[in-house]
Parts: sequence; structure tokens; C-alpha cells
Amino acid sequence: MNNVNYNKKYANFVLILLAMIIMAVMYVEGMLTPSLPSIAEGFHISVDQVSLVLSTYLLTGVALSPVIGKLADLWGKKKMMSVVMILYAGAVSVTGFSPNFTFMVISRAVQGIGLTIMPLGMALVREQFPRELVPKAQALISGMFGAGFAISLPLGSLISNYFGWRMTYHTAIPFIVALAILTIYNVHESDYRRPEVKVDYIGAALLGVPLALIVFSMSEGSSWGWNSALFLSMIITGVILFIPMFIYEKHYYNRGGEAIFDMKLLSERNVLTANIALSVSGMGMYLSMQALSYKFETPKPFGFGLSILGTGLSLVSFAIGMIVFSVITGRIISKSGIKPLAVAGSLITALGFYLLSTSPDFIMTIIYEFIIGSGMSIMNASIINLLVLSVNPKDMGLATSMNSTFRYIGSSIGAPVAGTILSLYTVAFAIRTSTGLTVFSFPDKFAYHIAFIIGALSFLASAFIVLMAHEVLSHRTSTGVEKSEESINNNATNELTKL
Repeated sequence: MNNVNYNKKYANFVLILLAMIIMAVMYVEGMLTPSLPSIAEGFHISVDQVSLVLSTYLLTGVALSPVIGKLADLWGKKKMMSVVMILYAGAVSVTGFSPNFTFMVISRAVQGIGLTIMPLGMALVREQFPRELVPKAQALISGMFGAGFAISLPLGSLISNYFGWRMTYHTAIPFIVALAILTIYNVHESDYRRPEVKVDYIGAALLGVPLALIVFSMSEGSSWGWNSALFLSMIITGVILFIPMFIYEKHYYNRGGEAIFDMKLLSERNVLTANIALSVSGMGMYLSMQALSYKFETPKPFGFGLSILGTGLSLVSFAIGMIVFSVITGRIISKSGIKPLAVAGSLITALGFYLLSTSPDFIMTIIYEFIIGSGMSIMNASIINLLVLSVNPKDMGLATSMNSTFRYIGSSIGAPVAGTILSLYTVAFAIRTSTGLTVFSFPDKFAYHIAFIIGALSFLASAFIVLMAHEVLSHRTSTGVEKSEESINNNATNELTKL
């Protein structure tokens, strides 16, 4: 890449735009979860069937992430971000008007391309910001995940409860469309573009199919049955299909092509470390946070007996922790280094989940939840910076997208495992109604204890994995940050900076 003149006004605009996009995507996706019962009722389908609304989104997102990332490296990050935003805006616009469940599932599949937005945004920041300011920017973007989470659950629950699930989509349409327009007309194109390079479409298909099969089977495993023939056959098929993918990609690479599954890139120590750490922690996070959501709604004495809206509001503490510590992490990461913060964030999160496993009261649960959000914010921002500051800018789109793929695979494992644990250890209540006795089953305290312990162990494992990485920020880098910030404060133009 050629040197670029750093423009503070443009950089601030890009940061705000990306933050708003991530918040909007989190709102659209987060508001859907509390709406699932009303969607099932409206389309006259079962609870198992309505889960397709979530799994198809994850399915296409995971399968498309490496493809979109590679295309961004070849054709330009801004161009692919614009395409993604247009498709996402279109899918969001029509989903709320779905005439039947099949239409909704298809539109949700198209919506899955939204999972590629965050890695594309991170690649843009790495490419268009001076290297010494990248850590702060990436930390702030990561924190918007928490902001979107904080907004989506309570607001989505409120709108769905009083106006119906379709209105949650209708309220999002103008914001998504406006953000797509701003992206198209105001974001600069990448200096890294190589349109002459041939895209490995066959490799993309060979990678996407087994990823899709594994993610789909894991997301539906609890409803199919973990020992069912359908689940086992789909998992085994997905694993077996990786074999021809590896063979083809090796052959493609040896012939001089740029493989979509770049083994050389993925085997680099920091890339491999970031991918494994986020995959393991992603599994623990989704498992434990799903268990926590259930605990808020489970009747006393095994839970807190809150409504859906009350549950959403109770999770705001987690989001506040993420937001606050994304700012703090951005300010100190260049001085402290990435590895110490990544390890500290993992250990803090592990401590938070361990404390939750002790069955605290409601107030202490909120406090421990804040600790978890804080630790996750520190860890996520640190590991993302570890990745983007280690990779050659020509591979940035593929690297960040593959990292997201690993994270989503971990998440797809965590959610159904949580469902299994919560359904394995239950307690039954018989309640007398006008029609007689009705029996209800709820997860007991041991189920939540196991779920939170697994979450703690997953983040402990992530801490040890991160120790294997190479540090990419030195004291000399932090000095550069201080000089750059002083220059910005004086409204001077930075010197030409190499990425």
C-alpha cells in the first residue's frame, strides 16, 4: 500500500459510521430472540421450527465470511462493504413483511451476510488508520458490540411485546438504509486492490458447504436429538467434506493461486492463536450468557422470575461493562501491550463466570455480569488487535473474516450445549389450573452451576492460548501513539505513515 495522509475528520467519521452500523446490526439480530415465541404463534409453527430463523442466518454468515473477506482483499473493502450493506438493508426491509415462514427463512438467510460487516469494518480501520492509532479504534469498535446488545434486548422486547415482532423490523429499516447510503458515498476505497487475481470460487464452495453443515447441525442438534441419525450424519458429512477441500486448496496453492483457505496465513502463530482463543471463548460466552438469560426468567427459587423485558434490562449491566472498558482498553493498550491485556481480560471474565456459579443473589449477579462484560471487552479488543497488527494488509479482509468464522463456529457449539445442560438437570413443578394439574420443568441450580463453570474454564483456556502469541506492540510503539495523539490535538497533519 502507498503511504496515506491521515485525516482526523475522516477517521472520526469512519469510526462513528462503523460504530452505528455494528449497533444497528446488533439491534436487528438481538431484538429477534425475544420475538421467537410470537413468530412461531403467528406462522402456526413449532418452537423447533422457528429456530430456523436464527440458524439460517448463522449458516449463510459463516459460509460467506471467508468468501466476502477474500473478495474484499481483491476488489476493495469499501466496495464489498457497500455490497454487503445493500443486501443486508434489502433483507431487513422485506423480512418484516414476510407473508409466510418460508419467505422469512429465505430472507433471514440473505440477512446472514450481515455477519461479515464487523470483520470488513475492522479491515478498513487497519488499512486507513496509522498503525499506532489502530488499537484505540479497534477497541472502540469492539465496544459497540456491547452497546448494540444493551439496546437490542430491552428495546426489542418492548416493541415486540406491545406492537408485534414485525414492528421491530420496520423500526430498523430507515437506519439500515441510511447507513448503507453513507457507506456507499462517504467511505474511501482501499488502496489495496488486486482485481487481476483470480478468485478461488471452487475452494470457497468446498469450504462453505462443510462449514454450513456443521454449524446448521450444531444449531439444530438439541431439537433433532444429539444421538439422532440426522444430526450424526450431518456432522460426519461436514467433517469428511473438509478432506476434498484441503486437497483442492493445496493443489490450487501449489499452482500459484491464492487459496480461499490460506493454510500459510492461518498457521501464522498470532493468527492461529487469535482464531483458537476466540473460538474457545466464543463457545463459553454463548453457553454461559444463554444460561444467564434463562436464569433471569426461571421462576424462584431456582431463578429470578423476571419477564422478557426484565431480563433484557438485567443484561444491560453486561453491556455497560463492555462499553466502559472498550474506551479504557483503547487508551492503555498501546502502553501496556496486547498480550498482558488479552490474558487479563480472559482471567477477569473467567472470574466473573466462576462467581456466577456460586448462585449469588440478584444484585450480586448484576455486579458479576458487569465484571464479565468488562473482561470480555478487554479480551476481544486485545485479540482483534493482535490479529490485525500481525497480518499483511493484502490479506486483512480474509484474516478478519476467517477469525469471525472461527468465533461463530464456537458460538454455534455453545448455544446448543447450553440447551442440553439446562434440559438435563431440571426440577418439575405441578401447578393447579382450571383444567387440572399442569407440570412445568425448569433448570435447577446445578444446571446453572455447570454452565457457568464451563464458561469460566473456556476463558481460562483462552488465557493460556494467548500466552503462545508474539507481542506486536512495543514501548517504542506506545511512544509513537503519544506523539501522534499530540499532533492530532494540535490539529496538525500527521506525517506519512506506513501501515
